[in-house]
Amino acid sequence: MTSAHCPALLVSAPASGQGKTLVTAALARLHRMAGRRVRVFKCGPDFLDPMILEQASGAPVYQLDLFMCGEDECRRLLHDAAREADLVLVEGVMGLFDGDPSAADLAARFGLPVLAVLDGSAMAQTFGALAQGLADWRADVNVAVVLANRVGGERHAAMLEESLRPGLRWLGALGRDAEMGLPERHLGLVQAAEIVDLDQRLDRAANALPDAAGWLPDPVAFPAPIDLAIEPHLEGMTVAIARDAAFGFIYPANIDCLRSLGALIEFFSPLDDAALPECDALWLPGGYPELHLDQLAANASMRQAIRAHHAAGKPILAECGGMLYCLDQLDDGRGSRAPMLGLMPGTAMMQPRLVALGLQQLNLPHGSLRGHTFHFSRLDTSLAPYAIARNPNGGAGEPLFRYGSLWASYVHGYFPSALAVVARTFRDGL
Repeated sequence: MTSAHCPALLVSAPASGQGKTLVTAALARLHRMAGRRVRVFKCGPDFLDPMILEQASGAPVYQLDLFMCGEDECRRLLHDAAREADLVLVEGVMGLFDGDPSAADLAARFGLPVLAVLDGSAMAQTFGALAQGLADWRADVNVAVVLANRVGGERHAAMLEESLRPGLRWLGALGRDAEMGLPERHLGLVQAAEIVDLDQRLDRAANALPDAAGWLPDPVAFPAPIDLAIEPHLEGMTVAIARDAAFGFIYPANIDCLRSLGALIEFFSPLDDAALPECDALWLPGGYPELHLDQLAANASMRQAIRAHHAAGKPILAECGGMLYCLDQLDDGRGSRAPMLGLMPGTAMMQPRLVALGLQQLNLPHGSLRGHTFHFSRLDTSLAPYAIARNPNGGAGEPLFRYGSLWASYVHGYFPSALAVVARTFRDGL
Protein backbone atom coordinates (compact mmCIF):
# COMPACT_ATOMS: atom_id res chain seq x y z
CA MET A 1 0.00 0.00 0.00
CA THR A 2 1.41 3.41 -0.98
CA SER A 3 1.06 6.86 0.55
CA ALA A 4 -2.25 8.68 0.08
CA HIS A 5 -2.26 12.37 -0.83
CA CYS A 6 -5.02 14.79 0.13
CA PRO A 7 -5.37 18.50 0.98
CA ALA A 8 -5.44 18.74 4.77
CA LEU A 9 -5.63 21.40 7.46
CA LEU A 10 -5.46 21.41 11.24
CA VAL A 11 -7.77 24.07 12.72
CA SER A 12 -6.36 25.47 15.96
CA ALA A 13 -6.32 28.63 18.09
CA PRO A 14 -4.40 30.40 20.85
CA ALA A 15 -6.81 29.02 23.49
CA SER A 16 -10.07 27.25 24.10
CA GLY A 17 -13.23 29.22 23.43
CA GLN A 18 -11.97 30.94 20.25
CA GLY A 19 -14.47 29.16 17.98
CA LYS A 20 -12.49 26.21 16.57
CA THR A 21 -15.49 23.88 16.40
CA LEU A 22 -17.74 26.39 14.65
CA VAL A 23 -15.02 27.26 12.11
CA THR A 24 -14.17 23.60 11.44
CA ALA A 25 -17.85 22.79 11.04
CA ALA A 26 -18.39 25.80 8.76
CA LEU A 27 -15.47 24.80 6.53
CA ALA A 28 -16.66 21.19 6.39
CA ARG A 29 -20.17 22.28 5.43
CA LEU A 30 -18.84 24.83 2.91
CA HIS A 31 -16.74 22.29 1.02
CA ARG A 32 -19.46 19.65 1.28
CA MET A 33 -21.88 22.13 -0.31
CA ALA A 34 -19.32 22.55 -3.11
CA GLY A 35 -19.53 18.83 -3.82
CA ARG A 36 -16.30 17.77 -2.12
CA ARG A 37 -15.91 14.72 0.08
CA VAL A 38 -14.79 15.98 3.48
CA ARG A 39 -13.42 13.90 6.34
CA VAL A 40 -13.07 15.55 9.75
CA PHE A 41 -11.11 14.44 12.81
CA LYS A 42 -10.97 15.73 16.37
CA CYS A 43 -7.61 16.08 18.06
CA GLY A 44 -7.70 14.69 21.58
CA PRO A 45 -10.47 12.99 23.55
CA ASP A 46 -13.89 14.53 22.90
CA PHE A 47 -17.44 13.31 22.27
CA LEU A 48 -19.47 16.49 21.82
CA ASP A 49 -17.52 18.42 19.16
CA PRO A 50 -17.44 15.35 16.87
CA MET A 51 -21.25 15.16 16.94
CA ILE A 52 -21.40 18.68 15.48
CA LEU A 53 -18.63 17.96 13.00
CA GLU A 54 -20.29 14.76 11.82
CA GLN A 55 -23.49 16.61 11.00
CA ALA A 56 -21.50 19.28 9.19
CA SER A 57 -19.43 16.86 7.10
CA GLY A 58 -21.83 13.96 6.65
CA ALA A 59 -19.24 11.39 7.78
CA PRO A 60 -18.25 9.89 11.16
CA VAL A 61 -15.61 11.85 13.08
CA TYR A 62 -12.74 9.94 14.65
CA GLN A 63 -10.19 10.94 17.29
CA LEU A 64 -6.51 11.63 16.66
CA ASP A 65 -4.30 11.64 19.75
CA LEU A 66 -0.65 10.60 19.93
CA PHE A 67 -1.09 9.21 23.45
CA MET A 68 -4.62 7.81 23.52
CA CYS A 69 -4.70 6.46 19.97
CA GLY A 70 -0.97 6.13 19.34
CA GLU A 71 0.98 7.25 16.29
CA ASP A 72 0.30 4.08 14.28
CA GLU A 73 -3.46 4.33 14.77
CA CYS A 74 -3.41 8.04 13.84
CA ARG A 75 -1.44 7.19 10.71
CA ARG A 76 -3.93 4.50 9.72
CA LEU A 77 -6.93 6.77 10.22
CA LEU A 78 -5.42 9.65 8.25
CA HIS A 79 -4.26 7.39 5.43
CA ASP A 80 -7.67 5.74 5.10
CA ALA A 81 -9.41 9.14 5.08
CA ALA A 82 -7.02 10.60 2.52
CA ARG A 83 -7.70 7.71 0.14
CA GLU A 84 -11.39 8.64 -0.13
CA ALA A 85 -11.60 12.37 0.63
CA ASP A 86 -11.05 15.63 -1.24
CA LEU A 87 -10.25 17.45 2.00
CA VAL A 88 -9.20 16.36 5.50
CA LEU A 89 -9.86 18.72 8.40
CA VAL A 90 -8.60 18.17 11.96
CA GLU A 91 -10.01 20.24 14.79
CA GLY A 92 -7.35 20.90 17.42
CA VAL A 93 -7.73 20.80 21.19
CA MET A 94 -7.29 23.73 23.61
CA GLY A 95 -4.61 26.12 22.35
CA LEU A 96 -2.26 25.06 19.56
CA PHE A 97 0.69 24.35 21.88
CA ASP A 98 -1.28 23.32 24.98
CA GLY A 99 -1.07 19.85 26.44
CA ASP A 100 1.26 16.90 26.10
CA PRO A 101 0.77 15.76 23.41
CA SER A 102 -0.52 18.97 21.84
CA ALA A 103 -2.27 19.75 18.58
CA ALA A 104 1.05 21.20 17.42
CA ASP A 105 2.73 17.84 18.07
CA LEU A 106 0.14 16.16 15.84
CA ALA A 107 0.59 18.78 13.11
CA ALA A 108 4.37 18.37 13.18
CA ARG A 109 4.24 14.58 13.17
CA PHE A 110 2.03 14.36 10.08
CA GLY A 111 2.94 17.54 8.23
CA LEU A 112 -0.46 19.19 8.66
CA PRO A 113 -0.58 22.93 7.85
CA VAL A 114 -2.38 24.93 10.53
CA LEU A 115 -5.30 27.35 10.28
CA ALA A 116 -5.20 29.70 13.28
CA VAL A 117 -8.64 30.83 14.49
CA LEU A 118 -8.39 34.03 16.53
CA ASP A 119 -11.17 35.77 18.42
CA GLY A 120 -10.81 39.29 17.08
CA SER A 121 -13.67 40.81 19.06
CA ALA A 122 -11.53 43.00 21.31
CA MET A 123 -8.44 43.77 19.24
CA ALA A 124 -7.15 45.39 16.08
CA GLN A 125 -3.44 45.38 15.08
CA THR A 126 -2.54 43.07 17.97
CA PHE A 127 -4.37 40.41 15.96
CA GLY A 128 -1.41 40.29 13.58
CA ALA A 129 1.12 40.09 16.41
CA LEU A 130 -0.72 37.17 17.97
CA ALA A 131 -0.97 35.35 14.64
CA GLN A 132 2.73 35.92 13.95
CA GLY A 133 3.64 34.66 17.41
CA LEU A 134 1.82 31.40 16.73
CA ALA A 135 3.57 31.11 13.36
CA ASP A 136 7.05 31.71 14.80
CA TRP A 137 6.85 29.66 17.99
CA ARG A 138 7.93 26.28 16.52
CA ALA A 139 9.92 25.80 13.34
CA ASP A 140 8.36 22.36 12.74
CA VAL A 141 4.78 23.71 12.80
CA ASN A 142 3.49 25.48 9.69
CA VAL A 143 0.87 28.09 10.66
CA ALA A 144 -0.15 29.03 7.14
CA VAL A 145 -3.67 30.49 7.29
CA VAL A 146 -5.57 32.80 9.66
CA LEU A 147 -9.30 33.30 10.21
CA ALA A 148 -10.91 35.86 12.51
CA ASN A 149 -13.95 35.05 14.65
CA ARG A 150 -16.50 37.33 16.32
CA VAL A 151 -15.62 40.30 14.13
CA GLY A 152 -17.60 43.52 14.46
CA GLY A 153 -18.06 44.31 10.77
CA GLU A 154 -16.35 44.77 7.39
CA ARG A 155 -14.08 47.61 8.56
CA HIS A 156 -13.03 45.65 11.63
CA ALA A 157 -12.28 42.60 9.47
CA ALA A 158 -10.20 44.74 7.09
CA MET A 159 -8.12 46.08 10.00
CA LEU A 160 -7.43 42.53 11.19
CA GLU A 161 -6.48 41.37 7.71
CA GLU A 162 -4.15 44.35 7.22
CA SER A 163 -2.34 43.50 10.46
CA LEU A 164 -1.06 40.18 9.07
CA ARG A 165 2.52 40.01 7.88
CA PRO A 166 3.36 38.50 4.47
CA GLY A 167 3.40 34.73 4.57
CA LEU A 168 0.17 34.39 6.50
CA ARG A 169 -2.90 33.90 4.31
CA TRP A 170 -6.19 35.54 5.30
CA LEU A 171 -9.12 33.11 4.98
CA GLY A 172 -11.90 35.42 6.08
CA ALA A 173 -13.94 36.29 9.14
CA LEU A 174 -17.05 35.26 11.01
CA GLY A 175 -19.14 37.97 12.60
CA ARG A 176 -20.80 38.13 15.98
CA ASP A 177 -23.93 36.23 15.04
CA ALA A 178 -25.99 34.44 17.66
CA GLU A 179 -27.88 32.59 14.93
CA MET A 180 -24.81 30.53 14.02
CA GLY A 181 -23.34 30.06 17.52
CA LEU A 182 -23.30 26.65 19.19
CA PRO A 183 -25.05 26.33 22.59
CA GLU A 184 -23.14 24.89 25.56
CA ARG A 185 -23.73 23.18 28.91
CA HIS A 186 -21.52 21.84 31.73
CA LEU A 187 -19.59 19.21 29.74
CA GLY A 188 -19.20 21.35 26.62
CA LEU A 189 -21.36 21.82 23.56
CA VAL A 190 -24.96 20.65 23.59
CA GLN A 191 -25.33 17.31 21.78
CA ALA A 192 -26.00 17.76 18.08
CA ALA A 193 -29.31 15.87 18.16
CA GLU A 194 -30.64 18.36 20.74
CA ILE A 195 -29.96 21.45 18.59
CA VAL A 196 -33.10 21.53 16.46
CA ASP A 197 -31.82 24.20 14.05
CA LEU A 198 -28.24 22.93 13.79
CA ASP A 199 -28.29 22.56 10.00
CA GLN A 200 -29.45 26.15 9.59
CA ARG A 201 -26.68 27.33 11.94
CA LEU A 202 -24.06 25.38 10.01
CA ASP A 203 -25.30 26.66 6.65
CA ARG A 204 -25.27 30.22 7.94
CA ALA A 205 -21.69 29.88 9.17
CA ALA A 206 -20.57 28.26 5.90
CA ASN A 207 -22.14 31.00 3.79
CA ALA A 208 -20.35 33.60 5.92
CA LEU A 209 -16.96 32.37 4.62
CA PRO A 210 -16.99 33.14 0.88
CA ASP A 211 -13.21 33.73 0.84
CA ALA A 212 -12.65 30.10 1.83
CA ALA A 213 -14.86 28.52 -0.82
CA GLY A 214 -12.33 28.44 -3.65
CA TRP A 215 -9.18 27.69 -1.65
CA LEU A 216 -7.74 24.31 -0.70
CA PRO A 217 -4.49 23.71 1.17
CA ASP A 218 -1.69 21.83 -0.55
CA PRO A 219 -1.96 18.02 -0.53
CA VAL A 220 -0.28 16.22 2.36
CA ALA A 221 1.27 12.77 1.91
CA PHE A 222 0.01 10.27 4.47
CA PRO A 223 2.20 7.13 4.56
CA ALA A 224 0.56 3.74 4.46
CA PRO A 225 0.13 2.07 7.87
CA ILE A 226 1.31 -1.38 8.83
CA ASP A 227 -1.60 -3.80 8.56
CA LEU A 228 -2.21 -5.70 11.78
CA ALA A 229 -4.09 -8.99 11.93
CA ILE A 230 -6.91 -8.95 14.51
CA GLU A 231 -8.13 -12.22 15.97
CA PRO A 232 -11.96 -12.41 16.15
CA HIS A 233 -12.06 -13.15 19.88
CA LEU A 234 -15.67 -11.95 20.17
CA GLU A 235 -17.00 -13.88 17.18
CA GLY A 236 -20.50 -15.19 17.82
CA MET A 237 -21.09 -12.73 20.67
CA THR A 238 -23.57 -9.87 20.82
CA VAL A 239 -22.62 -6.68 22.68
CA ALA A 240 -25.54 -4.40 23.59
CA ILE A 241 -24.65 -0.70 23.78
CA ALA A 242 -26.72 1.98 25.48
CA ARG A 243 -27.23 4.92 23.12
CA ASP A 244 -29.72 7.74 23.60
CA ALA A 245 -29.85 11.28 24.99
CA ALA A 246 -28.55 10.04 28.36
CA PHE A 247 -25.76 7.79 27.04
CA GLY A 248 -24.11 9.01 23.87
CA PHE A 249 -20.37 9.34 24.55
CA ILE A 250 -19.16 6.69 22.11
CA TYR A 251 -16.04 6.78 19.96
CA PRO A 252 -16.77 5.44 16.45
CA ALA A 253 -13.40 3.68 16.66
CA ASN A 254 -14.71 1.69 19.64
CA ILE A 255 -17.63 0.38 17.60
CA ASP A 256 -15.24 -0.50 14.77
CA CYS A 257 -12.99 -2.25 17.27
CA LEU A 258 -15.78 -4.45 18.65
CA ARG A 259 -16.86 -5.38 15.13
CA SER A 260 -13.28 -6.15 14.10
CA LEU A 261 -13.12 -8.52 17.07
CA GLY A 262 -16.14 -10.31 15.63
CA ALA A 263 -18.91 -8.95 17.85
CA LEU A 264 -22.44 -8.23 16.66
CA ILE A 265 -23.58 -4.80 17.90
CA GLU A 266 -27.07 -4.01 19.16
CA PHE A 267 -28.03 -0.55 20.41
CA PHE A 268 -30.73 0.12 22.98
CA SER A 269 -32.15 3.02 24.98
CA PRO A 270 -32.24 2.90 28.80
CA LEU A 271 -34.60 5.88 28.58
CA ASP A 272 -37.23 4.45 26.26
CA ASP A 273 -36.83 0.68 25.75
CA ALA A 274 -38.59 -1.81 27.98
CA ALA A 275 -36.00 -4.56 27.69
CA LEU A 276 -32.45 -5.33 26.61
CA PRO A 277 -31.83 -6.92 23.23
CA GLU A 278 -30.61 -10.51 23.40
CA CYS A 279 -26.93 -10.10 24.27
CA ASP A 280 -23.87 -11.67 25.84
CA ALA A 281 -22.31 -8.46 27.18
CA LEU A 282 -23.34 -4.91 27.90
CA TRP A 283 -21.62 -1.54 27.49
CA LEU A 284 -22.97 1.50 29.33
CA PRO A 285 -20.98 4.48 27.97
CA GLY A 286 -20.82 7.99 29.35
CA GLY A 287 -23.34 10.74 28.82
CA TYR A 288 -25.83 12.81 30.80
CA PRO A 289 -27.78 10.53 33.17
CA GLU A 290 -28.02 13.46 35.61
CA LEU A 291 -30.26 15.29 33.10
CA HIS A 292 -32.68 12.35 32.87
CA LEU A 293 -32.99 11.13 36.47
CA ASP A 294 -36.76 10.74 36.59
CA GLN A 295 -37.07 8.95 33.25
CA LEU A 296 -34.23 6.54 34.02
CA ALA A 297 -35.68 5.79 37.45
CA ALA A 298 -39.20 5.35 36.05
CA ASN A 299 -38.14 2.74 33.48
CA ALA A 300 -38.50 -0.13 35.94
CA SER A 301 -38.56 -2.86 33.30
CA MET A 302 -35.22 -1.76 31.86
CA ARG A 303 -33.68 -1.53 35.30
CA GLN A 304 -34.84 -5.05 36.04
CA ALA A 305 -33.51 -6.34 32.71
CA ILE A 306 -30.03 -4.95 33.38
CA ARG A 307 -30.09 -6.33 36.93
CA ALA A 308 -30.99 -9.74 35.55
CA HIS A 309 -28.11 -9.52 33.07
CA HIS A 310 -25.75 -8.78 35.97
CA ALA A 311 -27.21 -11.51 38.18
CA ALA A 312 -26.60 -14.00 35.38
CA GLY A 313 -22.89 -13.15 35.52
CA LYS A 314 -22.80 -11.57 32.06
CA PRO A 315 -20.12 -8.89 31.58
CA ILE A 316 -20.97 -5.18 31.92
CA LEU A 317 -18.59 -2.32 31.20
CA ALA A 318 -19.78 1.00 32.63
CA GLU A 319 -17.93 4.24 31.86
CA CYS A 320 -18.42 7.55 33.69
CA GLY A 321 -22.13 8.33 33.21
CA GLY A 322 -22.71 4.61 32.70
CA MET A 323 -21.10 3.99 36.09
CA LEU A 324 -23.34 6.64 37.70
CA TYR A 325 -26.34 4.76 36.29
CA CYS A 326 -25.11 1.59 38.02
CA LEU A 327 -25.06 3.17 41.51
CA ASP A 328 -27.73 3.04 44.20
CA GLN A 329 -28.56 6.72 43.73
CA LEU A 330 -27.60 9.74 41.65
CA ASP A 331 -28.02 13.36 42.79
CA ASP A 332 -28.10 16.09 40.14
CA GLY A 333 -26.70 18.68 42.59
CA ARG A 334 -29.79 20.87 42.19
CA GLY A 335 -32.08 19.19 44.69
CA SER A 336 -33.16 16.09 42.78
CA ARG A 337 -32.06 12.56 43.62
CA ALA A 338 -33.27 9.28 42.13
CA PRO A 339 -32.60 5.55 42.48
CA MET A 340 -30.49 4.03 39.72
CA LEU A 341 -29.70 0.38 38.93
CA GLY A 342 -28.26 -0.59 42.30
CA LEU A 343 -25.61 -2.83 40.71
CA MET A 344 -22.79 -1.08 42.55
CA PRO A 345 -22.97 0.23 46.13
CA GLY A 346 -22.71 3.98 46.41
CA THR A 347 -24.03 7.35 45.35
CA ALA A 348 -22.75 10.24 43.26
CA MET A 349 -23.52 13.95 43.35
CA MET A 350 -22.99 16.46 40.56
CA GLN A 351 -20.72 19.37 41.46
CA PRO A 352 -20.77 22.99 40.27
CA ARG A 353 -17.19 22.74 39.03
CA LEU A 354 -15.11 20.28 37.07
CA VAL A 355 -13.83 17.47 39.31
CA ALA A 356 -11.40 15.65 37.02
CA LEU A 357 -9.92 16.08 33.56
CA GLY A 358 -6.98 14.32 31.94
CA LEU A 359 -5.57 11.43 29.96
CA GLN A 360 -5.61 8.02 31.68
CA GLN A 361 -3.94 4.65 31.29
CA LEU A 362 -5.24 1.52 33.01
CA ASN A 363 -2.47 -1.08 33.32
CA LEU A 364 -4.22 -4.45 33.46
CA PRO A 365 -3.04 -8.08 33.25
CA HIS A 366 -3.69 -8.36 29.51
CA GLY A 367 -2.63 -4.90 28.36
CA SER A 368 -2.83 -1.15 28.96
CA LEU A 369 -6.09 0.54 28.07
CA ARG A 370 -5.70 4.22 27.30
CA GLY A 371 -8.39 6.88 27.46
CA HIS A 372 -9.38 9.96 29.41
CA THR A 373 -11.53 11.28 32.23
CA PHE A 374 -13.77 14.35 32.30
CA HIS A 375 -16.52 14.66 34.92
CA PHE A 376 -18.38 16.97 37.27
CA SER A 377 -19.55 14.34 39.78
CA ARG A 378 -18.11 12.97 43.02
CA LEU A 379 -18.48 9.28 43.81
CA ASP A 380 -19.03 7.84 47.28
CA THR A 381 -18.70 4.05 47.36
CA SER A 382 -17.61 1.40 49.86
CA LEU A 383 -15.90 -0.60 47.10
CA ALA A 384 -12.12 -0.83 47.07
CA PRO A 385 -10.60 -0.17 43.65
CA TYR A 386 -9.53 -3.14 41.56
CA ALA A 387 -6.90 -0.93 39.90
CA ILE A 388 -5.92 2.74 39.65
CA ALA A 389 -5.28 4.41 36.31
CA ARG A 390 -2.20 6.52 35.68
CA ASN A 391 -2.28 10.04 34.31
CA PRO A 392 0.72 10.40 31.96
CA ASN A 393 0.93 14.12 32.72
CA GLY A 394 1.14 13.65 36.48
CA GLY A 395 -2.45 14.30 37.51
CA ALA A 396 -4.73 12.03 39.49
CA GLY A 397 -5.56 8.55 38.24
CA GLU A 398 -9.11 7.21 38.27
CA PRO A 399 -10.04 3.96 40.09
CA LEU A 400 -11.46 0.94 38.30
CA PHE A 401 -14.08 -0.97 40.31
CA ARG A 402 -15.23 -4.56 40.02
CA TYR A 403 -18.50 -5.82 41.43
CA GLY A 404 -19.39 -9.30 40.22
CA SER A 405 -19.46 -9.14 36.41
CA LEU A 406 -19.54 -5.33 36.44
CA TRP A 407 -16.46 -3.30 35.61
CA ALA A 408 -16.92 0.42 36.26
CA SER A 409 -14.76 3.53 36.12
CA TYR A 410 -14.76 7.21 35.25
CA VAL A 411 -12.28 6.35 32.47
CA HIS A 412 -13.57 6.57 28.89
CA GLY A 413 -11.48 3.89 27.22
CA TYR A 414 -10.17 4.00 23.65
CA PHE A 415 -10.71 0.36 22.71
CA PRO A 416 -8.17 0.05 19.85
CA SER A 417 -5.38 0.85 22.34
CA ALA A 418 -5.79 -2.55 24.04
CA LEU A 419 -7.57 -5.19 21.95
CA ALA A 420 -6.82 -8.04 24.37
CA VAL A 421 -8.25 -6.09 27.31
CA VAL A 422 -11.41 -5.25 25.37
CA ALA A 423 -11.87 -8.83 24.19
CA ARG A 424 -11.56 -10.24 27.70
CA THR A 425 -13.79 -7.55 29.21
CA PHE A 426 -16.71 -8.37 26.93
CA ARG A 427 -16.09 -12.12 26.72
CA ASP A 428 -15.48 -13.18 30.30
CA GLY A 429 -14.27 -10.21 32.34
CA LEU A 430 -10.77 -8.85 32.77
